[in-house]
Amino acid sequence: MGVLDNKVALITGAGQGVGQGIALAMATEGAAIAVTGRTLSKCQTTVELIEARGGKAIALELDVKDQASMQACVDRVVNELGGLNILVNNAQEVPLGKLFEVRDESFTAGFESGPLAVLRLMKICHPHLKGDGSIINLASTSAKRWDASGYGAYAAVKEAIRALSKAAASEWGGDGIRTNVILPHAQSPGMKWWLENMQDEAEAYLASIPQGYVGDCEEDIGKFVAQLCGENSRYVNGQSIAIDGGQAYMG
Repeated sequence: MGVLDNKVALITGAGQGVGQGIALAMATEGAAIAVTGRTLSKCQTTVELIEARGGKAIALELDVKDQASMQACVDRVVNELGGLNILVNNAQEVPLGKLFEVRDESFTAGFESGPLAVLRLMKICHPHLKGDGSIINLASTSAKRWDASGYGAYAAVKEAIRALSKAAASEWGGDGIRTNVILPHAQSPGMKWWLENMQDEAEAYLASIPQGYVGDCEEDIGKFVAQLCGENSRYVNGQSIAIDGGQAYMG
């Protein structure tokens, strides 16, 4: 028996990295997974990994900057998998760079794919989540850096997601919907490239993590998220939880 038996989860950006890790962990715990993303072939790869373990999943194309695409995706999930219990907002275009380097277009794309997409998808999914629903939104500990150089735009986008999540937890808790935020350090493809190619910075970064390593997408991030969506975490709502080996303190 898994902690998510008979649950249906929609995960954005699940074709690789953290989204894929969460999808694999949730499927292992019994959930049927809607693996969504812009690149359908990557989503299908995740579906194949889930099916190889005996799990159930479907791959769906989703553009989180397109509201019509969101509605169509949710409709298909409900029709093909029989409902929707869990929403994981993971997909995000990242506006990085110092303030004079960040172009308006990049910052706008960060907001459209981040907080605006999160708000839209939460509202679309709300009727299906009512009664026994869980929303997991992804943010970042970048806003907790003592030196925010190069991270201002990225942190602003992610902090907006945290603000929306707190509002959802307050407003929708009575509807039986819990909303929480995770702030992970994970071995995504981008992180792996950075660790391999920026070794001096990477050494300092790893030294700042008390546990000394960057988390595995499934073992360290995905399994925690699966438990957070389960019955044993039913009283956890409105929280921002750093899954980062103790690097950032969220107080």
